[in-house]
Amino acid sequence: MNPSIPAPTQIGSPRCVWPAGAELGEGTLWSVRHQALFWVDILGRQLHRYYPATQAQKSWAFEEEITAVAEVAGADELLVTLRKSWALFNTQTGALKRLLNPEPERPGNRFNDGKCDAQGRFWAGTMDFDCKEATGALYRYTSDGECTRMFDGFVVTNGPTWSRDGRTMYFNDTVQANIHAFDFDPVDGSLSRQRIWLVLGADDGFPDGMTTDAAGRLWVAHWGGACVTCHDPETGLELARIKLPASQITNCAFGGADLKTLFISSARVGLDAVQLARSPLAGGLFCVELDGPGLPSTAFA
Repeated sequence: MNPSIPAPTQIGSPRCVWPAGAELGEGTLWSVRHQALFWVDILGRQLHRYYPATQAQKSWAFEEEITAVAEVAGADELLVTLRKSWALFNTQTGALKRLLNPEPERPGNRFNDGKCDAQGRFWAGTMDFDCKEATGALYRYTSDGECTRMFDGFVVTNGPTWSRDGRTMYFNDTVQANIHAFDFDPVDGSLSRQRIWLVLGADDGFPDGMTTDAAGRLWVAHWGGACVTCHDPETGLELARIKLPASQITNCAFGGADLKTLFISSARVGLDAVQLARSPLAGGLFCVELDGPGLPSTAFA
């Protein structure tokens, strides 16, 4: 283990701050501007906003799946991924402007996870709606409307996140329980030297959403693993594990005034009555305090 990257310390236990009962909670994004957390219920077709300081909650309903969120630089708008396209959403007026559908030839796909890199380019992955066919791809979308398919051939895509120096991109092949790493060129957004960085164990579920903290550590949500784990960015060594009272953990993002609160989304889709009775908070939004901060999210430039 790199001695310059110590293990984090968890302060207190995770708590559920919004027992939303989301079918498929995802898309966690901390807004420094609003001092609030945006997150989505993909299958419930809702966008949520949570203010930790007041516990205030706000939700917007959509006519189709909404899967990931980024703020737009210089505007009080969000860039979101819907079932098939990017769109601009105004939280003040409710106006929705659809932009680009990158794969009209793949009607069985939908968007899934995504976020902006440090240069403000939005990276979003698609997946087979039925989680069976390897039709998912990763796209890079820029403010001039240019969309590039960066790589292809995954059943369920999740992530990405980047190393602290911005030279490595991590991306999840969820069904295969693999986390891939790529060399990343921050200037032109190109990828090279794809390799498997980490393979989750049989009892650890599947890698879902993830984020990077200010120390460079990677935090990974475990679908079916009831936890979020923290890893050394070079070796993949597990540094910490946060256990949660829900099995399907989907995404995580640092927030709060000091960025030391890790917000964690979850899902209840596919759980039967017995499983829901054992995990009544499944689909809720959780948070836990940590001793070190995350990184502020980057707006779409």
